[in-house]
Amino acid sequence: MSKQEKQQKPKKPFYKRWWVWVIAIIVVVKIASGGDNTSENTQNENKPADTQTEQETQTEKKEEPKAAEDDVPNDYKSALKKAQSYAKTMHMSKIGIFDQLTSEYGEKFSPEAAEYAMRKLEYDWNANALKKAESYSKTMHMSKQGIYDQLISEQGEKFTAEEAQYAIDNLKADYNENALAKAKSYQESMNMSSEAIRDQLTSDYGEKFTQEEANYAIEHLGK
Repeated sequence: MSKQEKQQKPKKPFYKRWWVWVIAIIVVVKIASGGDNTSENTQNENKPADTQTEQETQTEKKEEPKAAEDDVPNDYKSALKKAQSYAKTMHMSKIGIFDQLTSEYGEKFSPEAAEYAMRKLEYDWNANALKKAESYSKTMHMSKQGIYDQLISEQGEKFTAEEAQYAIDNLKADYNENALAKAKSYQESMNMSSEAIRDQLTSDYGEKFTQEEANYAIEHLGK
């Protein structure tokens, strides 16, 4: 090849040179990295300012009850726990629990502590009255009227008339059998006559069974 032909040979375009592509790749990588950071910063800047405020408000609201609970005197908390125990395990009435909490012969809490406990105590008093009625029927074989009177008595359970009536209306008891159990008890422990037992069963100062229930008891007394 002549010297003139070598001079006329076209040069390779610059974009086909290898070092040009290396530089281009480095530039692209840097731009991409910078774009991610810019996007993240932009998202943070565009985040609504009230979102953080709302989260802080919710946190404050959650902390408020705890702070309020911390301010409650220990006696008040203890009174509430006692009240819950009486309601759940002994099925007592609301008034009965309050009286027990404040009694000199009971828990001796202050009236303020007892009132706090009763305000905080949520319970089904109808259900408690029914459980008490069931206990009187099964263990003491009492009459319908006798159970009702015991539930509302100031010397008894101190349920309201409505709670006691709910209990009587929903109590499943065989009063004939209750009368018979009472009659057997009088006969065996006190050796009473049939007529004396009948009178005791129906007396307003005694067992308060109906005449029909007392008759059933006497008829089946020796059987």
